[in-house]
Amino acid sequence: VLDRDVLLVTDGHPAYRCFAREADISHEFVNLRAGERVRGAVHVQNVNAYHRRFRQWLAPFHGVASRYLPNYLGWQWALDGGRIATPERFLHCAIGVFNT
Repeated sequence: VLDRDVLLVTDGHPAYRCFAREADISHEFVNLRAGERVRGAVHVQNVNAYHRRFRQWLAPFHGVASRYLPNYLGWQWALDGGRIATPERFLHCAIGVFNT
């Protein structure tokens, strides 16, 4: 569920335009083929960088089933950027102990 004031920023693939139209949300795109990555505040670099880091982190697992993808995304999000800095903290989060 997306707020109506959300802005979807993508490359120019038609599927994104169609989705934005059907979801009734704003859509801006940059032309990656023309080398455009940024247009003012509209850019895709953060998403591209996260996607690259996620693919690199996921490679040793040799892919995952689509049904488990949210779990792996959550795991990567927790590790990415040092949100969970120690193995002990990671274990506490994994078993649901958040008060340490």
